[in-house]
Amino acid sequence: MRKRKEEKEGNGERWLLTYSDLVTLLMAFFIVMYASSSINTSKFEKVAQSLRQGFNSGTGKSIIGNMDAVSIKSTPSYIDAQSAQQQNDNSSQTEQNKLAEVKKLIDNYIKQNGMVGSVGTQIEEKGLVVSFQEASFFDSGKADIKSEFSGRIVAIGSMLNTIDNFIRVEGNTDNVPIKTSQYQDNLALSSDRASNVVRLLENQSHIAPARLASTGYGENRPTSPNNTEAGRAKNRRVDIVVIDSKYSATESNVGK
Repeated sequence: MRKRKEEKEGNGERWLLTYSDLVTLLMAFFIVMYASSSINTSKFEKVAQSLRQGFNSGTGKSIIGNMDAVSIKSTPSYIDAQSAQQQNDNSSQTEQNKLAEVKKLIDNYIKQNGMVGSVGTQIEEKGLVVSFQEASFFDSGKADIKSEFSGRIVAIGSMLNTIDNFIRVEGNTDNVPIKTSQYQDNLALSSDRASNVVRLLENQSHIAPARLASTGYGENRPTSPNNTEAGRAKNRRVDIVVIDSKYSATESNVGK
């Protein structure tokens, strides 16, 4: 009788072993999850080493399998937010330097060819903007580029072909209404001017068509007040916008 009672008591305590294993497994799981989320790889390696030692029994066998199979080399790499931000800053600086170099080339060409006042450059958040004033490159109310000045657009386009950024050509006018046999409004005129510049860049500057797009804004995006002739003259322009690379993905289909 005593022997059966001892066996019964022994069997009743076996659930404690299972419960102990379960608690240990849960503890190990949360430790691994915490260590995995940590940025410090050396800390993770120390935790992994502690787990291997803690789970291995005297016979060298682990209650959750062979812990020696777990290698720190197989764990994913983690990049902290500061490092990611540094990489973004470096990339942004490289992009700005690239656009600045192209701007410098164009500015030198503008000065050497007496185009100051008719062509301007500026680096904005969206990228490098090269503005061509209507008075020098187009006749009033017409979209054809003056033949004596088209070569200058081609030359500047060749400089833009030294980088691979996406390019959008934007046509703009003043707010004086226009209605001719060819154009019913300023929007149509500005769109045709932008399209003609794109054709010139593609056919003579040899910029890949996939990098080019055109759009017309009419009088809707003035850079100066339209209440003076000088202001209206500045608004009658075609802008070649070299898009900053960070916007290329969202801009690649604009105007197509």
